[in-house]
Amino acid sequence: MQRFNCDCGNVIFFGSSRCLKCGKEVGYDPYTNEMLRIQPSVGMKLCENGVKHGVCNWLVPANSRQKLCLGCLMNRTIPDLNSERNLILWGRMEMAKKRLIYTLLHIGITLPLKSENPADGLAFDIISTVSNPTVTTGHLNGVITVNLEEADDTYRQINRQQLGENSRTLLGHFRHESAHYLWQRFLSNLPWEDPLRMAFRERFGDEWLDYAGALSAHYQKGPSTGWEQNYITGYAASHPWEDWAETWAHYLQIADGLETCEGLGIQVQHVALPLVLMPVEAGFLPTILKHDPVANDEFLAWLQRWICLSTVLNEISNSLGESALYPFVIPVKVAQKLRLAHHFAQVWGRRL
Repeated sequence: MQRFNCDCGNVIFFGSSRCLKCGKEVGYDPYTNEMLRIQPSVGMKLCENGVKHGVCNWLVPANSRQKLCLGCLMNRTIPDLNSERNLILWGRMEMAKKRLIYTLLHIGITLPLKSENPADGLAFDIISTVSNPTVTTGHLNGVITVNLEEADDTYRQINRQQLGENSRTLLGHFRHESAHYLWQRFLSNLPWEDPLRMAFRERFGDEWLDYAGALSAHYQKGPSTGWEQNYITGYAASHPWEDWAETWAHYLQIADGLETCEGLGIQVQHVALPLVLMPVEAGFLPTILKHDPVANDEFLAWLQRWICLSTVLNEISNSLGESALYPFVIPVKVAQKLRLAHHFAQVWGRRL
């Protein structure tokens, strides 16, 4: 996340609704990627979900007939707001969802509304298992469904422990499911022999392996011994689609984390730590794609900054008496998958 400043010069943040120095109301404008004061001269108004429910700080053009912001327009289903608990949990959901949308737009990936573009559009269903016990977090045909109860920290941590996960966050759910949406939108309809489709298969495996059977085996037996050398998480080892989703989610996490630090003036390359340098092949794309040594080196430098930063974050967390903030290790094969995710981000964001 980049750094934002109020007109008074004070630092404000992506989730801010008021400047703590001057007291003015502020909101995020997704069209200009700025945090703005909410005042008549700016020509922007607060999203109705912010006005009525206090769960959104995004802005809408004042002369627009639309009352909801770009992010809230993507909601197809929201929780029953007669429940105060639902309202609190939904507010947490919206912040995580908006951060995902920010990152994807920042990469350059367009996000059409599913209501306007049924084929490629994106929509969200936020549904509680309390009201609908059959709901599961997932993606289907451009609709990302997230269980509202995951916004309850206790509920989410119980699931994390039962599933043996290193980390489980709301933002992680949205990032993971966005990978399934992007795969369907950009890759699923490509010819089998298309270079991008073949590159995906070279890195992640045959996506047409029995998906239901693979997940059933994963939940019954767990990941195979030694999965850590090939996958970023144990769940990634269950099937190529989940390997891709976990890798893409991790790629977005790194991109967001580095942008946040650099936006706040933290020069990661100046941190005095002994570096374990990634071998050059960690930055290679699949053989079907064009070899670009300069781009490979840039990616490796980017990844090396993150490895350095994550070490610092873990040490700070430990010094506060908390467990490691970043409980992951990136082996060479995972780095190569992240390299392909980076390439996809450039292609889909039209930056090549």
